[in-house]
Order: sequence, then structure tokens, then C-alpha cells
Amino acid sequence: MASRSSSSSWTPKQNKLFEKALAKYDKDTPDRWQNVAKAVGGKSAEEVKHHYEILIRDVRDIESGRYPYPNYNSSGSSDEA
Repeated sequence: MASRSSSSSWTPKQNKLFEKALAKYDKDTPDRWQNVAKAVGGKSAEEVKHHYEILIRDVRDIESGRYPYPNYNSSGSSDEA
């Protein structure tokens, strides 16, 4: 049984590793979720698959207009000369 804390809590580092692993191990990769879990560390294949399913649901909700796109300001140091 996986611990609740590891399944519900993702650090920024784990999320970044998750993103990189998704780019490396696409849907046609054998044992995709085991590979992603190994790359993330501290998560099971079931946990990373569930995290992916939540991500996909969130993206679909945003794209369907259910939630507005974030309004990022373009001001900052990149505008300064």
C-alpha cells in the first residue's frame, strides 16, 4: 500500500523530473509508468500514472474554457535595456 503523503504531495523538483520523464518516455514506450516513476523517485508507477491523468484532465478543462488561461504579465527584467 502506497503512503498517502507520497501520492498526494509532489515537490517542485519531482514535478520537473516528471515533466522531463514524460518527454523522454512517450506513450509508446514499454513500461512507461515504471520508467517515469524511476526517473521521478519516491513515487510508484500507479502514482505517476494518476498524476498524469490529473494533468490531462486539468489541461482539457482549461482548453474547454472551463477555467481561464492564466494572465501572465510580460513586464520584468526582460523588458529593461
